[in-house]
Amino acid sequence: MIKKESRNVARKARHARVRSKLNGTATCPRLNVFRSNSNIFAQIIDDEKGITLVSASSIDKELKLENGGNKEAATKVGELIAKRAKEANISKVVFDRGGYLYHGRVEALAEAARENGLEF
Repeated sequence: MIKKESRNVARKARHARVRSKLNGTATCPRLNVFRSNSNIFAQIIDDEKGITLVSASSIDKELKLENGGNKEAATKVGELIAKRAKEANISKVVFDRGGYLYHGRVEALAEAARENGLEF
C-alpha cells in the first residue's frame, strides 16, 4: 500500500527549500505568509535579530472581516501590512510565500501589498 505524504508536510519541505536561499535583513526584511483554511497571516521579519517587525492577519479587529479565508480578506491583509510597514519605515522586503503556490490568496496578498507601496 502506498502511503501518501500529507500536503502540509510537502509544503513544509518546499518552505525549508525556499528559506535556505531567502533571508531577511534589517535593510530588507522578509515578508512571510501563512495561510490556513479559515485565515491568512503576514509578518515582516528581521532574520538577523530573529524578531517580527510588523504583522497583520485576517483576525485583526481593525479589519472587521466576516470570512478570513478568501481573496478579499487576503487583499485587505496585504493593504494593512503595507500600511503598517510604511509606519515602521519599511519600504523594501523579500517575499516568502511560505511553500504555497503563488496563486489565489497568496497572490492577492502580495499584489495588494505592492499596490500600497511595498517593493519586492
